[in-house]
Amino acid sequence: MIDPPGLHPEPPTDLSDRDPLVLHLTVGTALFRLHARDKGPLFFGRTGSNRFDSPDGKYGVLYVGRDVHCCFIESFGQETGIRLITEAELERRHLAELELQRPLSLIDLSSSGGLARIGADSRLFSGSHAIAQRWSEALRNYPSKPDGILYPARHDPARSACAIFDCAPTVFKISGKGSLMEPQHIAALGAILDCYDFGLIP
Repeated sequence: MIDPPGLHPEPPTDLSDRDPLVLHLTVGTALFRLHARDKGPLFFGRTGSNRFDSPDGKYGVLYVGRDVHCCFIESFGQETGIRLITEAELERRHLAELELQRPLSLIDLSSSGGLARIGADSRLFSGSHAIAQRWSEALRNYPSKPDGILYPARHDPARSACAIFDCAPTVFKISGKGSLMEPQHIAALGAILDCYDFGLIP
């Protein structure tokens, strides 16, 4: 009899000898972030409160989405089962586009084979933060020195998010896009609300 899943395993001792999948993001690639309106779009957090943060605060981690759908559901889908959002909530966050000014290499945990190659499974995205943070440190220390991790968004695994390790702000060309309530985003917001069956209330 197979035991039910428990805690995700710790990083293997032979991780440095394994061959992870790597996604190379080229110059000009756009990443996205929904950030508090009164704060800047770049935040390399060291709080230890997010999944792939440094376990001891030695380095910061910036969380971004590959698309706006990912940013929305990771920002507003935290309370599972709650599918209503107010206009005021949307106004409190602004969208930023982060265009890469140099290539980034990310350990790819979203593509087929990415997890198995390094001895991981999907509990890494839904289980213990403490274990995920130790994986973050181990992957950051991989011999090729990757820039971060690409992983499935917890609330929509078909979308990909990135945890980017400390780097210079000049890596990104930042374009502020305002809140999702602004007229230029109405079509995109409608598609997002339909996708996740969210209701918008005043």
